[in-house]
Amino acid sequence: MGRREDNIREAQKIMDKPSYIRNIGIAAHIDHGKTTLSDNLIAGAGMMSEELAGKQLLLDFDEQEQARGITINSANASMVHTYKGENHLINLIDTPGHVDFGGDVTRAMRAVDGCVIVCCAVEGVMPQTETVIRQALKEKVKPVLFINKVDRLINELKVTPEEMQKRFVKIIKQVNDLVTKVVPQEFRGKWFMSPESGTVAFGSAYHNWAISVPYMQKQGVTFKDIYDYLNQGRQKELLKKAPLHQVLLDMIIMHLPNPVEAQKYRIPHIWHGDEGSEIGKAMVHCDPRSIPVMMVTKIIIDPHAGEIASGRLFSGTVERGQELFVIGMPGNARAQAVSVAVGPDRIPVEKAIAGNIVMVSGLRSAIAGSTVSGDPDIDAFEKIVHVSEPVVTVAVEAKHMKDLPKLVEVLRMLAKADPSLRVEINQETGEHLLSGMGELHLEITEYRIQKEQGIEVKTSPPIVVYRETIMKRSQREFEGKSPNKHNRFYFLVEPLPEAVVNAIRSGEIPSDERIKDAKAMAKQLEGLGMEKEDVKHVYWISGSNIFLNCTKGIQYLHETRELLIDSFKEAMTKGPRAWEPCMGVCVKLMDAKLHEDAIHRGPGQVIPAGRSGIYGAMVEAGTTLLEPKQKIFVTVPNELMGGVNRELNSRRCTIEDMPMEGDQVTIIAAAPVSELFGFAGAIRGATQGRALWTTEFLGFTPIPRELLDNATREIRTRKGLKPEPPTADYYSA
Repeated sequence: MGRREDNIREAQKIMDKPSYIRNIGIAAHIDHGKTTLSDNLIAGAGMMSEELAGKQLLLDFDEQEQARGITINSANASMVHTYKGENHLINLIDTPGHVDFGGDVTRAMRAVDGCVIVCCAVEGVMPQTETVIRQALKEKVKPVLFINKVDRLINELKVTPEEMQKRFVKIIKQVNDLVTKVVPQEFRGKWFMSPESGTVAFGSAYHNWAISVPYMQKQGVTFKDIYDYLNQGRQKELLKKAPLHQVLLDMIIMHLPNPVEAQKYRIPHIWHGDEGSEIGKAMVHCDPRSIPVMMVTKIIIDPHAGEIASGRLFSGTVERGQELFVIGMPGNARAQAVSVAVGPDRIPVEKAIAGNIVMVSGLRSAIAGSTVSGDPDIDAFEKIVHVSEPVVTVAVEAKHMKDLPKLVEVLRMLAKADPSLRVEINQETGEHLLSGMGELHLEITEYRIQKEQGIEVKTSPPIVVYRETIMKRSQREFEGKSPNKHNRFYFLVEPLPEAVVNAIRSGEIPSDERIKDAKAMAKQLEGLGMEKEDVKHVYWISGSNIFLNCTKGIQYLHETRELLIDSFKEAMTKGPRAWEPCMGVCVKLMDAKLHEDAIHRGPGQVIPAGRSGIYGAMVEAGTTLLEPKQKIFVTVPNELMGGVNRELNSRRCTIEDMPMEGDQVTIIAAAPVSELFGFAGAIRGATQGRALWTTEFLGFTPIPRELLDNATREIRTRKGLKPEPPTADYYSA
């Protein structure tokens, strides 16, 4: 244990030297070896026993992670590594590879400056590899590549040295092609990865060895030697000659930026406040003497310490007992404790300076994505935009009435810790609806409620979350009347161009927040296909829907602006067809007649009038449902392909491609999420358990016309509504 204690003491010293810190993420497709790699790096740095490394899965310390053999939570660990005689501190975040936990990867990328993309030498580049590269580059996080499981090429696939090198070249090319597609303009050509430059390493995380070209030159080892060692089963000797932690940590320190370098280009990208201000300059220069500004990327629920906010400190110093503010939330908070992570352990520290990944307890109103600062008036960081959205819902009920208040509290806490979860409490029915990224995501959440929080619950079978949209432009202005008939609003609706919807969903155009620069937004919207006259009148953007005020000179309208925006938000949260969220709808307020006395145009009058007017216009334009789809990749031996195809065809899947490699075929198909429940068991049965399969979120497409009415009736009945949706006349009454 002595070496570990020395390392922790050394880590605390280096925390004060940002240029000797590297904040990195480990990201990859599921089962490509991220957690085993992270374990062995930590062991090599003296933070755990080397015998247990790769078997203990220190960073998969959650019981469910160990039972299922996958990473569910991103986990932090800090380690010390000596490079060219100087000690460096590496803060590592091991992220999940399963598509249901992609939100954790996105949030982790906000905290780090560099990442190691892990790619299996046997499977090569997989769908989630592409997703994590996209997530990293979107946050301006610099990648390096580690090709893992090289031993399997030789021991299982029996490849020749030439075939091995060919496979490496193919993987490196595929990864670089993906990077080239999405790399920020300023780094085009600079973030290219190659073995010669030392930004690619090869090895086996399980057997604890790795090699890179610079290391081979230094040690006088060749690829042929590696091949011979593996062919003769001498991996233990290889581990002594080329220890994994030495090669990889050297590569990380040499090629990934420290916070002082990275914040110069990352801050203008993730923070849109005034760069010339004192706080702007402090963050760009990673200044520890300024006001503390921290981005919370994860909330950890600790049974003893309560909620702990983990995140990246971009400027200033956080100390125990310091007054802090969660931007956008009322009141202040005190930092009750400050700590850093080593796997499941938190090591308390008195203070932490800019450039570190830190944990602070006492920030009760913080959620993952919050900005925390010593100044309540600074601009918040840009919203973290997730690749996919919650598409599966279950109803959760407490088995015992006495547990109901605790269940409400636990659900709120889980939603804070995981923004990819959506919790809705139906006040009328007392039902708690939990929406997540997929079946596994909800299963894990249910496990946490029952086992970790001790609340027995019943859950309904999973159901799909659809979206509502309109099919065409409404033909006439629809009148929405207030209950007292003194106020009238006239609306038109039309579908938004697809490019605009995609830009809002990807975060290029911010939604659900005040519009900071109306002119810049107008220019952006016009470039994406909206009318020049319309883009000048954006009132609000909610979800992927836009509200335009196209009126001229209406008296008192400015006084009802906030209420009209509220009515628009309500209408977009629950559409008229099935009370599902709306998507891609442009609502135009064309005219209004308002009572001169403010008492007659309060919330109880304006909000129902606005909502009815929007609903009526949507129903006249014609509404439909959009169903979520996933892309499925199933890899099976050739002879079992028929069983997979039959299974996919019975689930309304569209087969897009069937590339073959050797005696394996990969079937790529688009599938509605509603048809995928129970797919895991069915595909195992159809292939005698020999299929490898994975999914990625594909977006929403209109439900087939022949299924629309049935789906609408089912959803409405489930929600306690009349089976048939209202006509336009209902809203003009």
